[in-house]
Amino acid sequence: MTDLRIAKDRLLYMYSRLVDGKMLYKKEEAQRFGCSLRSIQRDIEDLRSFLHEQNEATGIVQDLVYNQKLGAYQLVPPSRNLLSNEEVFATLKILLESRAFTKKELYPIIDKLIDCCIPKTEQQRVSELIGNEKLLYVEPQHKDKFLKKMWELSGAVREQQEVTITYRRTDGVQVQRTVQPVGIMFSEFYFYLIAFLTPKDKQKVKFEIENDPFPTIYRIDRIKGFTVTDKHFAVPYAKRFEEGEFRKRIQFMYGGHLQRLRFYFKGSCYEYILDRLPTAKVVQEDEKGTLIEAEVFGKGIDIWLKSQGELIEVVSRQELAVN
Repeated sequence: MTDLRIAKDRLLYMYSRLVDGKMLYKKEEAQRFGCSLRSIQRDIEDLRSFLHEQNEATGIVQDLVYNQKLGAYQLVPPSRNLLSNEEVFATLKILLESRAFTKKELYPIIDKLIDCCIPKTEQQRVSELIGNEKLLYVEPQHKDKFLKKMWELSGAVREQQEVTITYRRTDGVQVQRTVQPVGIMFSEFYFYLIAFLTPKDKQKVKFEIENDPFPTIYRIDRIKGFTVTDKHFAVPYAKRFEEGEFRKRIQFMYGGHLQRLRFYFKGSCYEYILDRLPTAKVVQEDEKGTLIEAEVFGKGIDIWLKSQGELIEVVSRQELAVN
């Protein structure tokens, strides 16, 4: 390989790293390519000249700037909007706390976030800050690698394609269902597929609520096999499933009725109640406590109410009709 070809390859490699949001450290690049610091400096000047020409040609102003604090060169503004150190750290903490992933799926996500978004000089600091949680991370009991499965199911949701699934119920029995998937959600350690049974399959299943208008909830790790069919289904706009609205009302991903609940909260601070139940609103405050009203869906709300003990006194429940 000629010296000219080596220099071109070096420039292309350095430019691609900059576009990916990485920083260039002169000493590190010199070691990587086995050349002098002077050669790397010439490359940096060549890159600056190229960017200047691009600025005039495209009108998009971008420069290669030396960050004295980090001792590295970076594109300003960056080609990609990368996460800040603070945003990466918060995301890593949430991922670890969620306990939603196996170690084999979680650890590469953590490493990629740190490598992609955190400057080299700060990477060790971030790794140390989450090191103990990562070391002691307890993965879910199902130990199922589900990311690829979830991504493929999300395609069926987007394209409105029916899916035939083999599903392991809580009693261990495996059943086969053909469903119309309408959403994917996360709650309390697990990811779920939200789907309506096809009319044919609906006749085979005995529901606790007859003619239940709401979708069925399937834990994705319990889907042991699935086939995305060529059959498409249509959802009228007025009746389309909205994950955001559904999430506001459901607790612990249990099915059931839609209801309006009124209860007194007898604690000193009701803020966490409003965070837990996004549809909740304070009706009044009196000597009995804080009267709160909320629209909730499913039996999961009863689990939560019991967990609050004497802090909660239910006043009324009203089952709501679904339009």
